[in-house]
Amino acid sequence: MTDDLALLERLLDGDKAAWNRFVERFAAVIFAAVRRKLVPAGRADDSEDVAQDVFLRLCARDFRLLRNYDPTKAKVSTWLTVVATSSAIDHLRRQKAPGVALEAVPERKLSVEPKLPAEKVKIPPDLLSARQALIIEMLYRKEMEVAEVAEALGIDPQTVRSTHHKALTKLRGHFQEQEKAENPT
Repeated sequence: MTDDLALLERLLDGDKAAWNRFVERFAAVIFAAVRRKLVPAGRADDSEDVAQDVFLRLCARDFRLLRNYDPTKAKVSTWLTVVATSSAIDHLRRQKAPGVALEAVPERKLSVEPKLPAEKVKIPPDLLSARQALIIEMLYRKEMEVAEVAEALGIDPQTVRSTHHKALTKLRGHFQEQEKAENPT
């Protein structure tokens, strides 16, 4: 470990031989980490390019990424494995095949069956507190956002979310009990 830190220190001081030794020492670690992500994705042929990109990232902006390495958090090899794995994942994300153009999809596959208007749910008047009923009304019938409800009522948005959750829990319990009563098994 101290050898690796000394190597990094010399490399960051601009020692060309230290860079060559660094590449020699860690190329296999980086290449293995890249392949672990690319091979299962069927992109093994990209391994060398991605490994090269890792080294470019390490050199970029006067070795900025290498300068951010913290030896108190991980060994150099562990840290480089994380960097290489992240680079491979980024590569896979960039390489995803583009979706099919919307114009190429037949219209019949895009059609949607019309929906009949949903039946209004009847909530017993004494089930929810006045505040819970008001928040449910504002969120669902008036289609307001949580922030809008909070502003209108002069309360914190977290209070709206909490009250909403409690109201839904009561409603869920009520309707489960109602269903059990209507459909005993």
